[in-house]
Amino acid sequence: MMDNNTKTTWEELGLSNDFLFGKVMQNPVLCKKLLERILPDLQIERIEYPELQKPIRPDVDARSVRLDVYVKDDKDTVYDIEMQTVDTGELPKRSRYYQGMMDLQLIDRGETYKKLNRSFVIFICLKDIFGKGRHIYTFENICKEDKTLHLEDGTAKIFLNADSQMDDVSEELKAFLNYVAGKETTDAYVEELEEAVNEAKKNREWRHEYMTLLMRDQENQEIGEKRGFERGREQGIKQGREQGIKQGREQGREQGREQGKVQERQKIILKMVKQGFSNEQIIMLCDISENEIERYRKQK
Repeated sequence: MMDNNTKTTWEELGLSNDFLFGKVMQNPVLCKKLLERILPDLQIERIEYPELQKPIRPDVDARSVRLDVYVKDDKDTVYDIEMQTVDTGELPKRSRYYQGMMDLQLIDRGETYKKLNRSFVIFICLKDIFGKGRHIYTFENICKEDKTLHLEDGTAKIFLNADSQMDDVSEELKAFLNYVAGKETTDAYVEELEEAVNEAKKNREWRHEYMTLLMRDQENQEIGEKRGFERGREQGIKQGREQGIKQGREQGREQGREQGKVQERQKIILKMVKQGFSNEQIIMLCDISENEIERYRKQK
């Protein structure tokens, strides 16, 4: 979920932000090292990206899914890695939905189910959503009556918890989780991640993309609330917040024409002016002169 705190919209973001996490994990070396820490028993020679930020939507009436990090290794095992800072109370069922949607992408109609790849859905959480104090919770399907009998359907769901003191994972994985939680840690991989985060923040295109998504979220939430009052709470929330925010994000990511970027930038600057951003904040985020800002202030 996008961070709505305007004071930390970019410069103060850390790896626990899902947008920044997705960008940093576009580095295959860093992504491979993370998977090796989470799943040390797997021998991963290389990974590839079938489609970064892969949107999954089986049909027009289904809920759309956009994965933070979607990768495949040299053995065709697929991984979905999600950064989750808030316990929404629905993560187990969301993992079920993600797993099902991924499966629909792995085989075409008429193909045998044997072609389904082995897959992992991984959530990196800042809090312990199960309350058992563990760093890691791994779920696979087994027989309830005979715990030695595994279904062997090739799926696993893993929930990592950055808020644990238990000695149940490697020191390397602990170091990563401590870093995600904002704790001081000395680890070579963490130092690589920190450098990658700092480099990502210098990417002006990513900064603009993030600000665009943030402002669109705020704008579409306002639209959703207005529709909720106009059409009733149930329909308004469903169409405004869910459908409106979803469509807004999709449209924001799909915009590529220069004219569209210019118009979007104008809307963002005008909204920032109306919300009381200082000239210095707007200049830092939007690369605009004070004279231009003053023209927007006159429009307000």
